Amino acid sequence: MTLLNTTLKWLLERRLPRIEAMKQHPGEVQQSVFRQLIRRGRRTEWGRYYQYSSIENVRDFQQRVPVSSYEDLFPYIERVMKGENNVLWPSPIRWFSKSSGTTNARSKFIPVSTESLDECHFKGGKDVMALYIANRPDSKVFEGKGLSIGGSLHENPYSKYGAAGDISAVIMKNLPAWGQFIRTPPLDVALMSEWEAKIDRMAEIVSTQNVTSILGVPTWALVLLEKVLARTGKSNILEVWPNFEVFIHGAVAFQPYRELFSNQVFPSAQVGYQETYNASEGFFAIQDEMNRVGEMLLMVDYGIFYEFVPIDEAEKQFPKALTIEEVELDKNYALIISTTGGLWRYRVGDTVKFTSLYPHRLKVSGRTKHFINAFGEEVIVENAEIAVTQACEATGAVIKEYTAGPVYMSNGTNGRHEWIIEFSQEPDDQETFNQVLDETLRQVNSDYDAKRYNDMVLQQPLIHVVPKGTFYAWMKQRGKLGGQHKVPRLSNSRDYLDDILGQITYY
Repeated sequence: MTLLNTTLKWLLERRLPRIEAMKQHPGEVQQSVFRQLIRRGRRTEWGRYYQYSSIENVRDFQQRVPVSSYEDLFPYIERVMKGENNVLWPSPIRWFSKSSGTTNARSKFIPVSTESLDECHFKGGKDVMALYIANRPDSKVFEGKGLSIGGSLHENPYSKYGAAGDISAVIMKNLPAWGQFIRTPPLDVALMSEWEAKIDRMAEIVSTQNVTSILGVPTWALVLLEKVLARTGKSNILEVWPNFEVFIHGAVAFQPYRELFSNQVFPSAQVGYQETYNASEGFFAIQDEMNRVGEMLLMVDYGIFYEFVPIDEAEKQFPKALTIEEVELDKNYALIISTTGGLWRYRVGDTVKFTSLYPHRLKVSGRTKHFINAFGEEVIVENAEIAVTQACEATGAVIKEYTAGPVYMSNGTNGRHEWIIEFSQEPDDQETFNQVLDETLRQVNSDYDAKRYNDMVLQQPLIHVVPKGTFYAWMKQRGKLGGQHKVPRLSNSRDYLDDILGQITYY
């Protein structure tokens, strides 16, 4: 075992006692974070307007400061991007994370302060590896390179002040020297703006290296790995990287891809899969135990104060908001955050469910605006992921991408859901796949089941199987190639469905 591997493991393991203490006392940690945020924000323009100097507790904060969407905060963020200081956060902000979002056509620019980089994103990255090593003490992961599939950086569109780009690119650009040393590809390649050229160059470089870990979105990781296999002529990635240990994934639900990765890409039980919940706004949660699939530990000491809003109040400016000590198991909450980047009571747009308390583990159940509720069925992303997974398991299918939306009632016909699915491996029997998908949705969602009863409101779903590469071509046509962009799983309109189907000539 190399000295570098031994040293880095020793340094990371020193963090584990703090994580254990955080698990036992999340409320106390969050109260400390809250007090620090209020103190730091007191002299900002935002803090003066909402009189942070007289806020004594969380209830004062919740009664005085409204929950904000990106659109609410954008006038302040725009001023920060134009070079104004002390607007939302006291320290100068020169980096902005560009997040396209899937429900908003305009790009979002999230302020990334020095504090949020150091206390949140970098800390989260180190904790991912610390927790992985805690699960696998014999790891040799630092004897090879960590492959990260990132985005790109651009000029600040509002001024020459600072730069904007995907959060992965902002993080890579600011990594310390030791962090740059253990990752691949080189920074100039990782930050290339032309996605397809970058993927080709990355495949060329990493196919000859000793890669032991990957950090990336499953869908885009597959694109790169397919390029590596094509270049090397190998049948699976372990033939290229025999020392590979762990795929660290996030951004989209992994369950529909698990079989593809574990049976075809990395056909070995020795390869681990670790989930993270990391976004432009902050690093939120990490899978702390490898055997707890789909569950992540909420990291409450990253300079983020969390609030959890019941779904029926998610769009209110002053909703009933719960702290970490007040949440309950298996209930859907909209996630609200206040951060060291100057986001105050910011509505992230994700919904979460807690799977355990003390320690507080959660899973991402969907998006507050990603659902189908055209007929009162209230199907959320979590329902869809469960149904897709069950249908794949029943038919030997492996899914690559999908999206779904409503078919509205017209001319006396009932409504239905319409799905567009791209498979890596098609089902043994498509009709069985369709049936299991529908039946599982009925099992996990009583509202959907009620609407499906005797086809009274909803008919059986209409499912289109599209050729491989369809979603890639669609994302390219929309200018949304790259790791920060995700195919929208569910929509309450037909915009995505009609756009994709309109590009497929054989329908």
